[in-house]
Amino acid sequence: MMDTTAAQRGRHSMTDDLTSTLDAERPALRGLAYRMLGSLSDAEDAVQDAFVRWVRLTDAQRSAIENPGAWMMRVTSRICLDMLGSARARRETYVGPWLPEPVPALTEASRAPDPLERVTLDDSVSMALQVVLDTLTPAERVAFVLHDVFELPFAQIAETVGRSVEATRQLASSARRKVRSRTDDAAPRERHDAVAAAFAAATGAGDFDALVALLDPDVTLTSDGGGKVSAARRPVLGAVNVARFILGVLTQRPDARVDPIATADGLGFIVSENAVVDTVMVLGVRADRVSDVWLVRNPDKLTSWR
Repeated sequence: MMDTTAAQRGRHSMTDDLTSTLDAERPALRGLAYRMLGSLSDAEDAVQDAFVRWVRLTDAQRSAIENPGAWMMRVTSRICLDMLGSARARRETYVGPWLPEPVPALTEASRAPDPLERVTLDDSVSMALQVVLDTLTPAERVAFVLHDVFELPFAQIAETVGRSVEATRQLASSARRKVRSRTDDAAPRERHDAVAAAFAAATGAGDFDALVALLDPDVTLTSDGGGKVSAARRPVLGAVNVARFILGVLTQRPDARVDPIATADGLGFIVSENAVVDTVMVLGVRADRVSDVWLVRNPDKLTSWR
């Protein structure tokens, strides 16, 4: 009986140690996976897969790993790399444009000093950046996120992407050029928020001319409904067309409530009806005008807003 009890205590202790390790690493890994995948649910799946692989190791294998966090980060990154490849195939059948899943700005994790633990609210989770990252190859995206966001050495990243150190350096460099070409002219946060506030005032007043004046002539509105709710199946282009679209939608929804919300891009808005959020609106601002309007309406991407 004593031997059985001791064995049970040992198993409980082992389980507690595993759980403690997994719980400690989860926020960091979830933040990493989100930046790579642009989806909170996919990020959670990737982290869970990494945890399963950790648990399936033998005691001897786990004991030989000096840094469990680094091991899980490498495994999670590799899982994300594989998921990015399959995601491209899935999006070929996605209904309408696909947008990254927006994350609420303020969470306990976002206040953490370690960038690995900031799940939300920094430039690396902005819609503007996530949209650009989605245009990169899977290997470029992983290399960029691991090096430019999390500052890992290229030797370590090379193991994850299965390339030489020099090839990995080139992947990150290529990704960096693409990102900078699309994001370097973004308005500073203070200016972004001022333009967003004027945008809200114009839409609230139904002032077509004022709204057009705030929109870049080449503005693009992208709406993601995933085929589950009404949304524009193609991007809406041009200031006049975008202004008509926005004011037309609001006219058709007199009971909808539009509230300001902090996002990683700056001031944004949530649209709700009957106290249920059904749209997250994020703006891209260049100079003094709105260059992009991103509307996320797919209910699967709004669970963290409800």
